Amino acid sequence: MALAGLLAASALSLNVGTGIYDITGPSQGVNFMGMANPSQKGAGIHFRLRARAFIFEEAGERVAMVSLDAGMGGYILKKRVLASVAATLGTSDLYTDKNVAISGTHTHSGPSGFLEHTIFQFAGSGWVPATVDAMVSGTAEAIVRAHNALAPSDVHIGTKLVGNASANRSPTAYLLNPAEEREKYEAVGGDADQTMVQLSVAANGSWTGVLNWHATHGTSMNNTNVLVSGDNKGWASYLLERDINGPTSDARRVGAGPFVAAFAATALGDVSPNTLGARCRDTGLPCDAIHSTCNGRSQQCSSVGPGKDMFESTGIIAQRQLDVAAALLQQVGTQPAVEGPVGSVHSYVKMPGRAVADVTGAPLGHACSAALGVSFAAGTTDGPGMFDFTQGAGNSSNPFWRFIGGLLHKATPEEKACQAPKAILLSTGDITFPYPWAPDTVEVQLLRVGQLVIVSVPTEMSTMAGRRTRDAVKQRLVSKGVLSADGVVVIAGLTNGYADYTVTKEEYQQQRYEGGSTIFGPLQLDAYIQELVRIADSLADGTTPTTDPPPEDFTGRVHASGSADPKAEEVPSGKAFGDVLADVPVANVSTGTTVSVTFLGGSLNNDLKVQSTFMRVERLVASGGASTWALVAEDGDIETRVSVVQDGLLSKKHEEVTCRWDVPPGAAPGTYRITHQGAYWHAPFIGKAEAVAYEGSSSSFNVI
Repeated sequence: MALAGLLAASALSLNVGTGIYDITGPSQGVNFMGMANPSQKGAGIHFRLRARAFIFEEAGERVAMVSLDAGMGGYILKKRVLASVAATLGTSDLYTDKNVAISGTHTHSGPSGFLEHTIFQFAGSGWVPATVDAMVSGTAEAIVRAHNALAPSDVHIGTKLVGNASANRSPTAYLLNPAEEREKYEAVGGDADQTMVQLSVAANGSWTGVLNWHATHGTSMNNTNVLVSGDNKGWASYLLERDINGPTSDARRVGAGPFVAAFAATALGDVSPNTLGARCRDTGLPCDAIHSTCNGRSQQCSSVGPGKDMFESTGIIAQRQLDVAAALLQQVGTQPAVEGPVGSVHSYVKMPGRAVADVTGAPLGHACSAALGVSFAAGTTDGPGMFDFTQGAGNSSNPFWRFIGGLLHKATPEEKACQAPKAILLSTGDITFPYPWAPDTVEVQLLRVGQLVIVSVPTEMSTMAGRRTRDAVKQRLVSKGVLSADGVVVIAGLTNGYADYTVTKEEYQQQRYEGGSTIFGPLQLDAYIQELVRIADSLADGTTPTTDPPPEDFTGRVHASGSADPKAEEVPSGKAFGDVLADVPVANVSTGTTVSVTFLGGSLNNDLKVQSTFMRVERLVASGGASTWALVAEDGDIETRVSVVQDGLLSKKHEEVTCRWDVPPGAAPGTYRITHQGAYWHAPFIGKAEAVAYEGSSSSFNVI
């Protein structure tokens, strides 16, 4: 995509740096974070997960916005990332709680184990050190790379609507918001905000990055998927980076930059990418609109995307976001240039018992101790729950779950009144065994880059909740002279922590999944707005806002899961690791078809192959009078898949690793092969256990 002639005049007052790095953790045997489906354990890689960092600096002030291909950010994650960055740079003054935001794209196909609270550990595989380490080291490296790449840059801001990439999954709750409020937003998507806000960055005549926000959930890959995937936003990032950086080769590996494209999360709480809507799997008819049930049960009600399967749907939704991002790049000459100043404010807020007032100062009540409602357990149409729970319903008829909830902590009359009309399933804020079940202190933050203000919240805001928050913050900043009327405010959701969902008070009344997961009660949105407006005053005044103490780091007493721990491996007699068990089936293949090879291998967790690959698709090319195998695709590319068989056999001492390549339409004719690189775990009776590398190769085949 040519840059010449596109840029509008800019004073180059901003220094900008971009960085990207691999955060793919254990891809085998660890539950994915997001769906809370115990059968959704990793069994390979669709494409790798990345951290994408953007640093903006002006007049000595800087802010860092990081988007992770992950379910969400985390308090412990951020704390450890900042410590790692400080150790690398030799100072803790440059990047701090105040000026660094770490946001998750909300893919539901990444390994769990990085959130410290018990409820999230139950939803995944517990506390998984391998997941934490991969995310911390990769995120820190992305920030360091962005820091080292800081350079005078052109930055422009543009907005455009993304058509048919999202649908509201709780439309009946949205309709409870005032009609006059809903009417204001009909032109931008109504109950699913279609607006994309994008920063386009160039330095020295070349594009260096794109950072955008558009609301859609990372649930194109559904709860039957077992391959690690960045879902639709990670796919869109990959496509735009490939368009600018060029195709995969030995000289240009996936995820190596220099151009970085982050499709970040915003207020996506009630927004699904499954645009064909919720239907009953057994009849094909629409589900009950309020309860999302089929014949009274939620398990048969699910939403589907625009494609024939989840892989095609993910690609379609990614492409629709990519098309708009690319159009905004092409239109950058008509967009306002972003110039300084740069600034940030930050505060910790203890929510339970927090007095809440409206924007006029009139008292509304207080935020509640955290609790999850019955409708939380029903799941959503993107991933229905289990048992007999339904959205928008009262108490469950299941006596077992009523007993479990009461055994852990019986909700008091005061808690029930505070959370009403929520039917409390779990009073998570009052359960501390073996360690706290839910957060009570949240982090709120504002990052300013010229006429853009990024509102960082550790929650999934519904469409209208996000709009109210943006409007309140903008009105305050305009009144204080920080922003002009054409300034832009965006929500960076799932940032710096995770405290479930946030809906409007009106939406809360219906107790759909999002309302049942609004843990601090019906005034939670008002509390967030109150605290964000408070720190907006500090941003305007140049003061430091008051803050509560940061959350407790209790991970030192959290029992680590062994789900990713290595286990001794060996091969059958006469075999070796890397041997081909099932070779390419034919010698000649056409573009648009699939080639796969199965190898005798080790666990994918033995060596995570950070910034590397478990598979290579190679083409035989002539070079200097000789022939060499040249890289054309690896496991970070969307046309490859690496998978292992999940058969649960305890006696099995090795893996069967299948490497698949969907031959793309543009593949050049020629001779190809597929190789697999891995490691097996050698654990002798005497001596040191270690991962031992191996490699295997398919027979050659021809693309014709």
